[in-house]
Amino acid sequence: MGNFVCIEISGDQMLDRIIRCLCGKGYIRNLEKNLRALQREMEDLRATQHEVQNKVAREESRHQQRLEVVQVWLDRVNSIDIECKDLLSVSPVELQKLCLCGLCSKYVCSSYKYGKKVSLLLEEVKILNSEGNFDEVSQPPPRSEVEERPTQPTIGQEEMLKKAWNRLMEDGVGIMGLHGMGGVGKTTLFKKIHNKFAEIGGTFDIVIWIVVSQSAKLSKLQEDIAEKLHLCDDLWKNKNESDKATDIHRVLKGKRFVLMLDDIWEKVDLEAIGIPYPSEVNKCKVAFTTRDQKVCGEMGDHEPMQVNCLKPDVAWELFKNKVGDNTLRSDPVIVELAREVAQKCRGLPLALSVIGETMASKTMVQEWEHAIDVLTRSAAEFSNMGNKILPILKYSYDSLGDEHIKSCFLYCALFPEDGHIYNEKLIDYWICEGFIGEDQVIKRARNKGYEMLGTLTRANLLTKVGTKHVVMHDVVREMALWIASDFGKQKENFVVRARVGLHERPEAKDWGAVRRMSLMDNHIEEITCESKCSELTTLFLQSNQLKNLSGEFIRYMQKLVVLDLSYNIDFNKLLEQISGLVSLQFLDLSHTSIEHMPVGLKELKKLTFLNLDCTMRLCSISGISRLLSLRWLRLLGSNVHGDASVLKELQQLENLQELAITLSAELISLDQRLAKLISNLLIEGFLQKPFDLSFLASMENLNELWVDNSYFSEINIKCRESETASSYLHINPKIPCFTNLSQLIIKKCHSMKDLTWILFAPNLVFLHIGDSREVGEIINKEKATNLTSITPFLKLKHLFLFGLPKLESIYWSPLPFPLLLTMDVANCPKLRKLPLNATSVPKVEEIQIFMDPPEQGNELEWEDEDTKNRFLPSINKRRYD
Repeated sequence: MGNFVCIEISGDQMLDRIIRCLCGKGYIRNLEKNLRALQREMEDLRATQHEVQNKVAREESRHQQRLEVVQVWLDRVNSIDIECKDLLSVSPVELQKLCLCGLCSKYVCSSYKYGKKVSLLLEEVKILNSEGNFDEVSQPPPRSEVEERPTQPTIGQEEMLKKAWNRLMEDGVGIMGLHGMGGVGKTTLFKKIHNKFAEIGGTFDIVIWIVVSQSAKLSKLQEDIAEKLHLCDDLWKNKNESDKATDIHRVLKGKRFVLMLDDIWEKVDLEAIGIPYPSEVNKCKVAFTTRDQKVCGEMGDHEPMQVNCLKPDVAWELFKNKVGDNTLRSDPVIVELAREVAQKCRGLPLALSVIGETMASKTMVQEWEHAIDVLTRSAAEFSNMGNKILPILKYSYDSLGDEHIKSCFLYCALFPEDGHIYNEKLIDYWICEGFIGEDQVIKRARNKGYEMLGTLTRANLLTKVGTKHVVMHDVVREMALWIASDFGKQKENFVVRARVGLHERPEAKDWGAVRRMSLMDNHIEEITCESKCSELTTLFLQSNQLKNLSGEFIRYMQKLVVLDLSYNIDFNKLLEQISGLVSLQFLDLSHTSIEHMPVGLKELKKLTFLNLDCTMRLCSISGISRLLSLRWLRLLGSNVHGDASVLKELQQLENLQELAITLSAELISLDQRLAKLISNLLIEGFLQKPFDLSFLASMENLNELWVDNSYFSEINIKCRESETASSYLHINPKIPCFTNLSQLIIKKCHSMKDLTWILFAPNLVFLHIGDSREVGEIINKEKATNLTSITPFLKLKHLFLFGLPKLESIYWSPLPFPLLLTMDVANCPKLRKLPLNATSVPKVEEIQIFMDPPEQGNELEWEDEDTKNRFLPSINKRRYD
């Protein structure tokens, strides 16, 4: 038999247990009542929780920080809420266990435990409810540890500071770059931004300022950042770069940081350093300054902010501040002289500050006159210019690296102060000077030249002016001349006296040392001397009053590569001694009165570029076929037109790649090869019979077309092979044509009614139609019926319509003009509607619309009210940039 144990409990003991269960704590008999109370209290608690959360959200939107006691209370409420839901979810089952009218349970032990949990939880909910009435839920955030950087008061940067700060604080901006030329005030502005973080406090956990400068190594940047993060102990210093990056990342990934990198010259690899990439999620920021806009793109900021020079009135305020009132008041004349000195700085804060401080103690008029004289003749000799201004700017030059690009930059100093430099001509100079390489294809060489020009503009050493010109800041120009003269030691290297009012050639100590000379834009009438400029490679004499260039002067210049004599309207004879310029590659005689080419021209075996534009007295170019190296020839507006004899000469130029020419009086059958070389064409004087433009479609390299005083034939766009009409311009839409045409100027073409054919010029940038009395529409809807898939004017920037009395329509419906900058309409009385709607122009502030007479602008019909409201305020509002 098995063993068992029998425990006997007396009846009195059992009864005692039951009474204690039923009457002691009441967990069972009060279960139903406690459950109802728990539900009510929990509903009240949730309502209180909701009120507290809303109050916290409002305070945090004001950059306040929630109190820790509030956060603990909210966490406890969330925890209790979960527990309550669990208990209430099983309450129906637990209530079914009760018996004897709820006084007892069929399962006493389990009901007792459940009832106890409900009772205890109810007490906790009541306590939380009583604690939820917070008078304050937040407090001001602790101030970030930002060491304010010393900086001088700024003048004229307030608006830029506000703009930069607002952009950096945008949620979608994680990386922001500031770029600008050396000395423009980037670091000063950057310090102001840094110090604003100390003012706001609490938004960011840490703000790190690092000065990068040139040739900064990764290890140095890691060390500087580690010191800010208190990581830089002996153990850390012995780690490799990868492990250091891991440590930096570990510390920063849990922080909301700002990293400020001042004066970077190339891309900084944030990942290699250990910097978590800033995003909308982590709310971190990386800001930097650089002289090179290219770096901004490489760092990830594709809309960087440029810090520009100060405007004249603001520049004067800064200069006055540096000079001081005592000096300016010492003599009334000094104020005007001081203004002239300030203008020499062209708004560059570095120059304004250094020169202003230098002049602060100069109280004699003669001292100021001397300063102006030195700054005009050779600014590098001005006190403190050579040690406090030019060396700082030279860092930008040094960073170019490539010696050819450096040469391209120095070459720009040959142009006058504040002078606009025509991009394409500048690049053609560079090609002939050998800066671009040995590529014999002009188009490829020019493309490389534009890339080099882009490098200089992105480095803020040159500034774009519109789409076709650049300009060099005067102080940067002085720096370039300083470098070109071997820092002032060899001043004869570059003799530059451009636009200084000369009436005769300047003197030089050693003409044999002169390598480049620019005397452009003066009043020189003749140059007669026997100075041996044996090392001269570049001679700019354009825009003078030159009548005579002596043979003695030019015969020794055997190294001369570039000679520009353009815009000397009285210059009518090029002497035979030019045959001695055996190295000459670039010769510009445009806008002169030259009557014939010297026989000796044929000896210029290396001549590559020859410009004879607007030589109205030139009788012949006979013998030009002997210039076997000629690759680029311009005869536009010359007295030499494309007749049979001229074309025969040109056909013998086997290396010719680009041709600009005038056709008039009769249409000559063009050689197919020659037609493809024409880049610029002027058609004029075809009045006796209709002029058939059909041959233009074969000019695949035609870039600019002028048509003046000619009789157009009717235009036909041929869509089927069966269509024939010998007097029509035939265009097959399936065959690309006019793809390179960017500029079209038509004047005095009174037979022309429309220009529908320009639908086949997708890259048209400049369109000028003037004084053509029969033009009723630019693009005819009926003729364009089968061409509705073509959207015109997508590249158009400038539209000029003048003297078109019958013009009623540009296009029959609104068009997109993504690049349009200027629309000029004058004396077109029937034009009542422009092809615009509210979305035609992406940035309406960049477009200028001029109507003449002005009242015509108020009479225009608009597509809708949105269009009217968008464009009407801009009409006839001229802006001068």
